[in-house]
Amino acid sequence: MSVSESEHGQDHKGVVHLPTPTSWPIVLSLGITLLLAGLVTSWVISVLGVVLIVPSTIGWFRQVLPHEQHEAVPVITRVEAITSRRINVIRIPLSEDHRQVLPYETYTILAGVKGGIAGGIAMIVPATLYGLIRYHSIWYSMNLLAAGGFVSWANASNAFLSAFHPEGFLAALAIHVVTSLLVGLLYGAMLPMFPWKPIFTAGFAAPFLWTGILYSALGVISPILDQRIDWLWFVLSQITFGLVCGFVVNLQVRVRTDQFRSLPFSVRAGLEGAHKRDGEDE
Repeated sequence: MSVSESEHGQDHKGVVHLPTPTSWPIVLSLGITLLLAGLVTSWVISVLGVVLIVPSTIGWFRQVLPHEQHEAVPVITRVEAITSRRINVIRIPLSEDHRQVLPYETYTILAGVKGGIAGGIAMIVPATLYGLIRYHSIWYSMNLLAAGGFVSWANASNAFLSAFHPEGFLAALAIHVVTSLLVGLLYGAMLPMFPWKPIFTAGFAAPFLWTGILYSALGVISPILDQRIDWLWFVLSQITFGLVCGFVVNLQVRVRTDQFRSLPFSVRAGLEGAHKRDGEDE
């Protein structure tokens, strides 16, 4: 057995050899970051970065060359007893050619469309109120939404956006309708997956998620909207959409999925007592 195998091999019982922890990689990363930051700030920052890069590079190489430094970590093995507070275990019967599909119930596409339409109409109220309160115009929010599709409107004034423009109305209407329908369909697919208060959760959690995504990408999608958007009113509009859309979708009748139809008849018929006895026999 070679020297390296004796140092780092498997001849020691009850231990495992792992690379020695080191802080040099993170110091090197900080040095490179400061070096690049100094290119757009001050040369002093770059000098500080070089001061960190040189020793961290040397220190890191000394830990891996000519041989990697390792440390012996003791291995403790024990048997974990798997316990459960559940008395009965429900087993879902699946055939080889049947893939598990969850949840058992879901909404139809029409339910998502209805929710998207209702949420889109409700969302117009806070958006219009924002234009009235801030710019004394019901057209401002609509024109601001449409401005993302018109390059010539990139530097439009507030007075221009406060006036009615037929092309802006049609563009904003198309964007709003398509977006509302797509998000409505998404809500129809999401709501059955929320186990606790789905309307409340989807009405508040999802809008903040959309807002976070748009906040980071809106500068590329629509620079004029990114410069002029009021995020407080935007979040309020999103919450209004989410609550109304979720409420309407939740009113619709759910349909059974293939997973539910694959369950035993006793479960589908609601005969819980018979199913529990089956589980006890197992």
